[in-house]
Amino acid sequence: MRAIEITRPGPPEVLQLCERPIPELKAGEVLIKVHAAGINRPDVIQRLGHYPVPAGASDLPGLEVAGEIVDGDLGGSQFRKGDMVCALVQGGGYAEYCAAPIRQCLPIPKGLSVVEAASLPETFFTVWSNVFDRAGLAENETLLVQGGTSGIGVTAIQMATALGHRVLATAGSEDKRRACEELGAVRGINYRDEDFVEVVKTETGGKGVNVILDMVAGDYVGREINCLADDGRIVIIAVLGGAKGAIDFGQVLRRRLTITGSTLRPRSVEFKEAIAGNLQERVWPLIENGRIKPVIYKVFSLEEAVAAHTLMESSTHVGKIVLQLQ
Repeated sequence: MRAIEITRPGPPEVLQLCERPIPELKAGEVLIKVHAAGINRPDVIQRLGHYPVPAGASDLPGLEVAGEIVDGDLGGSQFRKGDMVCALVQGGGYAEYCAAPIRQCLPIPKGLSVVEAASLPETFFTVWSNVFDRAGLAENETLLVQGGTSGIGVTAIQMATALGHRVLATAGSEDKRRACEELGAVRGINYRDEDFVEVVKTETGGKGVNVILDMVAGDYVGREINCLADDGRIVIIAVLGGAKGAIDFGQVLRRRLTITGSTLRPRSVEFKEAIAGNLQERVWPLIENGRIKPVIYKVFSLEEAVAAHTLMESSTHVGKIVLQLQ
């Protein structure tokens, strides 16, 4: 099969088209003929040499795919050979065939193309796991999304809004700020021109938000504490702004604040299966009735992986970047 491999840590040009054997399947896995694969920030971090591949996972980049089940262990599942699915995988998505745990596969929502479906798993699993499971965003609570026009951001804004929550979101330009509001945020915040702490305080009548989804970390965490409501929660899913920062622990104690975080890739199949079940029950109907829509910024061929990563690193996009193979 054709695939894209990382020849060495480095810039996008280290991505190279190659020939690889079709993956051998383990118990509980299916073989997917990949029609499209989503590109995510962790792929870039892996390419740079800063995201070790979990034991037993493919060294090929790519954490989400959509395509046809052509072989594998289907026992006890809702699927049959020939079914079109999207799946969260530990790696190997940038290839013509990819092995996926059957319990991490989901049916393609009715009305979506394979390209749209390929943009779903990584961000939807991540947002559900962190915003709703880990941070426990509850009824009548407000969410602040840092990086509202990233793949994670557009998913978080739409998912939380569709489930009845008030959402604020930061972005790095006026166009991106407006895009956040078009996606459902009650207030987009241009962090280059505005202090997001002051805006949050104004928009919440001084109370602050209940949950913050943070992809920045670093010095942002100290500022985020200042715009949390009492009993508020910060959930960190990336450290793009650095792994260290100053924190006012007095506020954490006095106001019962929670600072937590997670990475999804190394978690067990059982853990991800539970998320898949919640997504199919709670979120897939919202996609099928149009209340949540995939946001695809640009589609590239497999051979254009270098250009796709260059675009990802530019951070000029709004939404997802996808490789199309079929």
